[in-house]
Amino acid sequence: MSVRRLAEDAVQPKQFRFSRDNAAWAKATIKKYPNGRQQSAVIPLLMRAQEQDGWVTKAAIESVADMLNMPYIRALEVATFYTQFQLKPVGTKAHVQVCGTTPCMLRGSEELIKVCKNKINAQQLETNESGTLSWEEVECQGACVNAPMVMIFKDAYEDLTPEQLVDIIDKFDAGEGASVEPGPQNGRHLSAPVGGLTTLTDTPAAAKAAAKAKAPKPAAAVAAPSDDGRPQAMEEPADKDDLKLLSGVGPKIEGILNSIGIFKWEQIASWQEAERAWVDGHLKFKGRIDRENWVGQADALARGGVEEYVRVFGKKPR
Repeated sequence: MSVRRLAEDAVQPKQFRFSRDNAAWAKATIKKYPNGRQQSAVIPLLMRAQEQDGWVTKAAIESVADMLNMPYIRALEVATFYTQFQLKPVGTKAHVQVCGTTPCMLRGSEELIKVCKNKINAQQLETNESGTLSWEEVECQGACVNAPMVMIFKDAYEDLTPEQLVDIIDKFDAGEGASVEPGPQNGRHLSAPVGGLTTLTDTPAAAKAAAKAKAPKPAAAVAAPSDDGRPQAMEEPADKDDLKLLSGVGPKIEGILNSIGIFKWEQIASWQEAERAWVDGHLKFKGRIDRENWVGQADALARGGVEEYVRVFGKKPR
């Protein structure tokens, strides 16, 4: 962990005082702890100070310590240890904390860091020109199954692609952060398997879906790949599927897929490794198909539409 120090004196306010509502909240919070253990309230009080002012100032640390009859050094130790506490001014609209620990690194966190450097500032803990955005790389944030991920204030945004992070940052900078739903961004439910359930699937709905899956597929959806792995193309049908229902597929990518003769969910659901690799190369974004589980999503939609997708992934497609 890097050394964390308080901001220089030039930016430190002379004093700190909780607002009336926050002061009442702090008093009630301290009362929750047994006599002699009130200092355990230091973390929630420092967090409330940060939420009020945007960062944790020296004056806030000392004020909280006074409220808890706590030596300043003890409160300072807490504030400088946890990366959730910002010790210098950060972006007023968003401070993006990118997890860079091994699971997230293996799943693409370095690409997310590049986005932050390009969109915000080349240096960590420095704001953009307007002062609305900042970022930093942090240690594990406890969402390894959903790697890569970032935290913005109290919310986690998981299973991210660089394009999705760009969109999230733009929304926060435009004051529309509330419109971004926290959690997985690839259609999965919480930390459930990306490919859907693999056990305890013997339900009436599952049996019905299985029977439907065994039915002959439309002749137009022939999926035999060519020698180089290119998926079998088809002429554009009148009833082509909305490929944008797949998480990670927007209008641009749908257009690319259509241009190579991919119009139906069952085409994507049938892709094997060679076909996925060929399309990956065509999209010039290696790993997107497997990372966002296009095949699993397309299989659910092909077997039972939105209803089956909700059963498998626990939420509606995008």
